Amino acid sequence: MSVVVLYSAQLHSQASPYYKGGLKVNFGDDGKKYLRMISWAQFQATYSDDVPEDQSNTNFMVRRARVLMFAQINEKFLILTHFGLNSLNSNTMSPTGKSEGSQLFFHDVWAQYNVAPDHVVGGGLHYFNGISRLNNQSTLNMLSLDNNRQSWSTLGLSDQFARHIGVFAKGKFNKLQYRVSINDAITTGLDTRDALTGQAVYGGKRLLGSKDAGKTYSGYFDFNFFDQESNFLPFKVGTYLGGKKVFNVGAGFFLHPKGSVIMDGTELKGEDVQIFAVDAFYDTPLGSNGSALTAYATFQSNDYGTNYLYSAYGTGSMVYGHLGYVVPGNVDKTRFQPYVTYASNSYDAVDDNRNVFGIGANAYLSGNNSKLTLEYQNQNFGDTKTGTLTLQAMIYL
Repeated sequence: MSVVVLYSAQLHSQASPYYKGGLKVNFGDDGKKYLRMISWAQFQATYSDDVPEDQSNTNFMVRRARVLMFAQINEKFLILTHFGLNSLNSNTMSPTGKSEGSQLFFHDVWAQYNVAPDHVVGGGLHYFNGISRLNNQSTLNMLSLDNNRQSWSTLGLSDQFARHIGVFAKGKFNKLQYRVSINDAITTGLDTRDALTGQAVYGGKRLLGSKDAGKTYSGYFDFNFFDQESNFLPFKVGTYLGGKKVFNVGAGFFLHPKGSVIMDGTELKGEDVQIFAVDAFYDTPLGSNGSALTAYATFQSNDYGTNYLYSAYGTGSMVYGHLGYVVPGNVDKTRFQPYVTYASNSYDAVDDNRNVFGIGANAYLSGNNSKLTLEYQNQNFGDTKTGTLTLQAMIYL
């Protein structure tokens, strides 16, 4: 079976009765030379109770607008490009579309080579991440409204929007899939603080140089007990809606030697960033009436350095899980999937945990290719309590 058929099978298994693999241009009769194109958009209307008095509680946003293309001229190598924008709203727009928030940028640009059956190496700006399934999550088929934010564990700290520049290897040994990579860390990430506070700062490459703090190392390994998932592309499926019977157990890591820096007396001292996780994913049809179950759970140990705490990230631990149920119904008609999510993040730097609870429902008009999502999320962290209600419309073709 060719890699093209494998990927088409993954898309079809996401339970759309109409979508048969999207736009594909073949160069030749055998289908081995081709160009595939995928486009998607997510639009949100959000109500939040935690806004300043002079601000509106309701806002609109283009959460994502993306185009992904990949091509092969034979089965030995592939090139992929993926570009788009994120979170465009009235504050990030500009009169002439030239502000940072309005700009398209490349999310992924990589080339890969088949070095043996089921084994590939490649390089570029890529998404073959380590740590957990959610750190490799596709944005086309998430169970919940969006990914668990803390699971994109290095976003903007060592990478560009969850992508590193480097080399990777991926493949499988029977039912065991793997992905590993060696990458350059971003020089100036989101954490631009100095190191005078007594807490670690994620700025090792910026403050110590690339020789000591320039490289990151990551990997993720998952064992597929039942149906085998495609690993043709790095993006992990969030819910198959019962189109497959999947039970996977995984483990992963991310290492960045001297990635963080802390002041030791009068000198800067590098501290290693070390993140480890274990997780399990289960998706199965329930009988023949169209109902299905999706469940996921993960435990993650986060070490960003001594008492590190920046935005949603901090040294400590995280547990996260979600559960969704597809209500019985005809796959050719609108299907509904209520779900719940829960995350608890502990931080060494403070006594309080960040607890996030979500409850919502998906209405699938054509499987994952056209859906509406309504979600209420409540977040508690110390004295801060935020409730947000969001309606999202998504289409991908």
